[in-house]
Amino acid sequence: MQVSDTAADRSTLLAVLALMGSMASLCIGTSFAKSLFDAVGAQGTTALRVGFSALILLMVWRPWRWPLAGRDARAIALYGSALGMTNLLFYMSLRTVPLGLAIAIEFTGPLAVAIASSRRALDFVWIALAVAGLLLLLPLRADAASLDPVGMAYALAAGVGWALYIIFGQRAGNAHGGQATSLGLLMAALVVSPFGIAHAGTALFSPTLLLAGLAVGILSSAIPYSLEMVALKRLPRRTFGILLSMEPAMGALAGLVMLHESLSPTQWLAIGCIIAASVGCTATARAPRGAD
Repeated sequence: MQVSDTAADRSTLLAVLALMGSMASLCIGTSFAKSLFDAVGAQGTTALRVGFSALILLMVWRPWRWPLAGRDARAIALYGSALGMTNLLFYMSLRTVPLGLAIAIEFTGPLAVAIASSRRALDFVWIALAVAGLLLLLPLRADAASLDPVGMAYALAAGVGWALYIIFGQRAGNAHGGQATSLGLLMAALVVSPFGIAHAGTALFSPTLLLAGLAVGILSSAIPYSLEMVALKRLPRRTFGILLSMEPAMGALAGLVMLHESLSPTQWLAIGCIIAASVGCTATARAPRGAD
C-alpha cells in the first residue's frame, strides 16, 4: 500500500510540474511573440504563431486518418474560427496592455461560461470578485494608473472569443481529439492569415521571422499542449482547473522578467481578484454524476 501511495504521489507531482511547465512555456512564448510586434505587428505575429502551431499539430496528429462527418466538420470550423479570432484579439490587446493583465481580463470569458451553467447563490461571490477585479483596472481615480481602453476592449473581446471557443469545442467533441484540435488550428490559421498578410505584407515571409514564428509556435502550442496532456491524464479535472487559474499571475511574472512590464499594487490586486474568482468557481463547481 505504501509503495502504491508513493507512486500516486509521484504521478501527481509530475502532473503538477507538467502543468506549471505548460503555463510557463505559454507565457514565455507569448512574451517572445510580443517582441515581434515591431516587425510584423500583432496581426502578423498571430498569423505566424497560429500557422506554425497548425503545421506542427497536423504533422503530429495526421487528422486525415479518421473519417470526418459533415456535422463534425461544421463544428470544427466554428471551433477553429473562434480559436483564431481569440488569438488575434488577445495579441491586439498586448500592444497596449501588460501580459498578466491581458490574461486576467481574458479569463473572464471561460469564467462566465462556468458560472452560467449554475444558478447557485455562491456563484454570485465569484461574479462579484471578477467584477471587482475588472473595476480595479478602470481609471476611476484621478491618480490611477490608467490602461488603454482600446487594449482592454480587445482583451474583453478575446474573453468572449474564449467562451465561444469552449462552447464550440464541446460541440466538436464528437470528432477524435487530435483531429479536432489540429483541424481547428488549421481553420484558425485560415481565419487570421489574411489579417497578418494584409498588415505585414512580404515581411511576414522573412526567413528570420519565419524561424521566430516557429519558435513561438513551439513555445506557445506544441510544448504547452503536450505537457497539458500529461497533466490531464494524472489530475482530477477540478484540480487541473484550479491550477490553470494561476496563469494570469504567471503571465504577469513573465511580463515583468522578459518585457519589463511593472504593475501597480492595484493591478496586482485586480489579478488576485480574478484568480480568486476562477479558483473559487472551479473548486465549488458541481461535478457531473459519475465524474471523478
